Amino acid sequence: MILLQIIFFLSLLGIVYSYFLYPLVLLVRNKWCASFALQMSSDSDQADIPKMSLIITAHNEQARMAEKLENSLAIEYPKGCLEIIVASDCSTDSTDSIVLGYADKGVQLVRSNEHNGKEFAQKLAIDASSGDILVFSDAGTKIPVEALELIAEKFSDERVGAVSSEDRFLTDDGEVVGEGAYVRYEMWLRGLETKAGGLVGLSGSFFAARRLVCTDNWDTKADSDFNTALNCGRLGLVAVSSDDVLGYYRDVKNPEQEYFRKVRTVLRGITGLARQSGVLNPFAFGFFSFKVFSHKLMRWAVPWFMLLALVSNAVLLGEGLFYQLVFACQMAAYVVVALAWKIEALRENTLIKLGFFFVQVNIAIADATVRFLKGERMVTWKPSER
Repeated sequence: MILLQIIFFLSLLGIVYSYFLYPLVLLVRNKWCASFALQMSSDSDQADIPKMSLIITAHNEQARMAEKLENSLAIEYPKGCLEIIVASDCSTDSTDSIVLGYADKGVQLVRSNEHNGKEFAQKLAIDASSGDILVFSDAGTKIPVEALELIAEKFSDERVGAVSSEDRFLTDDGEVVGEGAYVRYEMWLRGLETKAGGLVGLSGSFFAARRLVCTDNWDTKADSDFNTALNCGRLGLVAVSSDDVLGYYRDVKNPEQEYFRKVRTVLRGITGLARQSGVLNPFAFGFFSFKVFSHKLMRWAVPWFMLLALVSNAVLLGEGLFYQLVFACQMAAYVVVALAWKIEALRENTLIKLGFFFVQVNIAIADATVRFLKGERMVTWKPSER
């Protein structure tokens, strides 16, 4: 029974570690150790303004492409210093013809003749681009007019290898939705990681990176946002989150699509880390390795800790009132989540909504992990309906 008790308490520790103890470690580290702070140049000399390539990845985005291009053309950036490239991942609708209609405004089309995935199309655009800074954006993301100038300021610090935007959600009417607890938590965690020497993941819908970061080891079989952050760590550069660089997009309408998006993201994240496992070596990458382990590996392990906690707790029911109360709490929580799965109105309650989201995310993580162990990989993608 002692072994089971050890397993039970370690499982509880594993559940809370990534979400609570890891941020606490970052808080203590940032308080007692030197924090990373941007050292931006105030020099506005035109010669120092980096040339940027805005790469928009698309697969069958005819419904949103014209709006996206109009938004991109409205971005304020010095004339002659910005090129716009659409990377079409073998689109079969009218996406490409819409893009070609903007050729006279300087928009370029780079097309993959096979549906090889987002990162493959991005690689073609990288090869065709000429910018010192490469900005990646999804077709469904609205970029504020001042965003690229703000990004350029961050890159005036030569230590910065990548800049991540912060996510904002829009309603169907275009109004900004109040941030949910999970989004606020993730943005807060990104801020802590930035101060602790860099992010281990970027916002996939809108981020920027130096050309070196994108050409040194661009992996077409892993999420570009995660792989870019890993490349920064490997090259001794810092990936930062910027709370004044925002990306606006509509939330996924279909819950099933949102679940599949989570599965795809985790599966591709595990794939990316497996292909760059060297970043987990603390002797080579120091504290960055600790952050990757804590934020990624330990978070992907949470569903298995949850299962271990439930099973070991069930076996320990005869060991006292404490185990009986904890088991009752676990079962009550899962019952409420199951009811919320069937009764959408229950999710109006903030606490139930958080519990529902937490369980759903961890089911998706478990699903993705099993798929990875079975040898499944996801290269191609279909944009979620928003």
